[in-house]
Amino acid sequence: MFYIGLMSGTSLDGVDAVLAKFQAKQPEFCTAVSLPLSKNLREVLLNLNQSGHNELIRAAQAAKELVLCYSAAVKTLLEKSNLKAKDIVAIGAHGQTVRHQPEQAITIQLNAPALLAEKTNIDVIADFRTRDMAAGGQGAPLVPPFHALLFSTTHPRPVLNIGGMANITVLNKKNTTSFFGFDTGPGNVLMDLWCQQEQQLPFDRHGHWAATGRVNQALLKMLLDEPWLKLEPPKSTGRDLFNKRWLNEKLHRYTGVLQPEDIQATLLAYTAETVANAVFNWCPYVKELIVCGGGAYNKQLLKAIKEKIKQPVISSSAFGIAPEYLEAFAFAWLAYAYDNKICAGHPAVTGANKPTVLGARYYA
Repeated sequence: MFYIGLMSGTSLDGVDAVLAKFQAKQPEFCTAVSLPLSKNLREVLLNLNQSGHNELIRAAQAAKELVLCYSAAVKTLLEKSNLKAKDIVAIGAHGQTVRHQPEQAITIQLNAPALLAEKTNIDVIADFRTRDMAAGGQGAPLVPPFHALLFSTTHPRPVLNIGGMANITVLNKKNTTSFFGFDTGPGNVLMDLWCQQEQQLPFDRHGHWAATGRVNQALLKMLLDEPWLKLEPPKSTGRDLFNKRWLNEKLHRYTGVLQPEDIQATLLAYTAETVANAVFNWCPYVKELIVCGGGAYNKQLLKAIKEKIKQPVISSSAFGIAPEYLEAFAFAWLAYAYDNKICAGHPAVTGANKPTVLGARYYA
C-alpha cells in the first residue's frame, strides 16, 4: 500500500514529497524528492501571514500555485519510483500554514486539494487540523503520534523536530500511546530572517555565521522573557507570533550596537535554550535526544543543544530517515491513518477533549 506525503513547512524553503509503503501498519520509507518554491510564491506566502489588500484573492491564487508545485513533486516522485498514479492509494497534503491562532480556535492552511486530485489523478487527503480544533484542540503539532510509531523506546526519549518552529515529542515507554508533545518555540525562523536581512542568504548553512559571533546575554534574557514560553503544554505557535515584526521589536535597541554575527549567535542560543528548557521541564530523565527537520543540519545549533542538555543528540538519519523528509513521511502516514480510522489527533498533544481521525478525502 503506497502513500505519498507532501509538506511545505514554515521555513518555506520548498516542497518535500515522500513515498511510503505500509505493511502490517508499519510505515516504510521508500524514496523522496524536494522541489524549491519560486521566489515570488515564497514572498506571496510570507506576506499572507498578515492582513493586506485583497488577501482572500491572493490567498486563493497562492493556493493554486502551491498545488502546481505539489503536483510537480508528485510527478517527479512517481518517475523516480517507476510507479503510476494507480499504484498510489492516496496523497497526504498538509498545505501551507499562513495563520495559526489556537487561542481563537483558528488555523488556516492554503491548499487546493480538489485541484491536486485532478492534476495527479490520485485521491488526496487534506485538512488535517480542523477536526482536532472542532474537538477543542489546538490542531498542532501533528507529528508526535508518528514520532511515537517510529521511535518507541524503553526509556524516556524526546524527539525534536526543528523546522521554522520547533516541536518536541516526549516518549515515555515502549508503546505508541504513552507520549505527549508540544511546540517549544522558534526553530530556524528567527535565524533565517536575520540571515536573509544581513547576509542576503536564505539561511545560515550549518550555523557557520553564528559560530563567528558571541552570545549577548542581555539580549538572550530579554528574548527568553517572551510570555508564550511560560505557557504550559498543550501549546503551539507559528509566524503569527515569531515573525519579522516580533524580531524587529526585540532588536531595535541592539541593531547597530551589536555586530550582526553576535545577534545571529544569540538567536541560535535562543532556540537552543528554549529547546533545553522544554527537555528539562518535561523530560528530565532524558538519556538521548533524536533530532529531525532542516535544523538537524545546523551543526552549531546541535552543538549548543547538546552542551545544554548534556546528553547525546542523534539525527534521525541514524534510524534510516533523512531529517528533512521526516515531516512529509508523517503526512503519508496521516493519510494512511485517515483511511484506517486511526486517531491521529491526540488530546495529550493538542488538548482536545477526545481522540479524533484527522483529514478529509478528495477523490481522484
